[in-house]
Amino acid sequence: MKHIRLTIQYDGTGYAGWQVQPDMPTIQGLLEGALEQVTGENTQVISAGRTDAGVHAIEQVASFRSSSRLTPEVFQRALNSLLPPDIRIMDAGYCSDGFNPRYSARSKRYFYLIDNSAVQSPFLSRYSYHFHGALDLGAMRVASGPLIGRYDFRSFQGSGCGARTTTREIYRIEITQLNEFEVFTVRFHGRLVRIAIEANAFLRHMVRNIAGTLLEVGRGVIDAQAMERIVLGRDRRLAGPTAPACGLFLEWVAYPQGDMIDD
Repeated sequence: MKHIRLTIQYDGTGYAGWQVQPDMPTIQGLLEGALEQVTGENTQVISAGRTDAGVHAIEQVASFRSSSRLTPEVFQRALNSLLPPDIRIMDAGYCSDGFNPRYSARSKRYFYLIDNSAVQSPFLSRYSYHFHGALDLGAMRVASGPLIGRYDFRSFQGSGCGARTTTREIYRIEITQLNEFEVFTVRFHGRLVRIAIEANAFLRHMVRNIAGTLLEVGRGVIDAQAMERIVLGRDRRLAGPTAPACGLFLEWVAYPQGDMIDD
């Protein structure tokens, strides 16, 4: 039986997240339905991250097993012909039998986009959270410091999280500002704030809760020096609100080089 790896890109706006849910459109559900049309097999697709409703992915990694004789390249073309245009298989290849997209991952990187312009471009409304008030990026960067390292991140855990442990390790956080950007070769001027977080793994809503807390720091609602107390307090009530899903992207997933993926 072949083990096939997929790199998937999707706009999560119209979906109830990655994971199959009854009577609701999901990324996993559409992929498994398309695979059944292609192979006639009832196939489970396993992903690196179970993104929530409205969350996007640039390089989601997933895998499935099939007894079909089709090559990864044929699978890629066949699936793209059946999937809606806001879900695309960007790459496909073979992977080792022991590869697991979630548990084999060395690290994952998400980023959150805040449109801090006075007026939001309609081309960004699906992919960023619009906040037009003043933001102190310096304070946000200071506040991000105590988050880096291995800690119990219970203060940033979303409700309904089934993780066995709330300890995670954040490797780096980058907060950057873009004053101009291009969409369809047209240059727009505004203020985009990008919060990028790389960690060994994430809890449910962890990135959105961190982004929401950093946004409160930027607004002056939470003091930048309070972040260490919030982390060590291990109490969700100490942190800021959950940022809306529309601004969150799974950027990439990293694996040990040559260890699990065989092209």
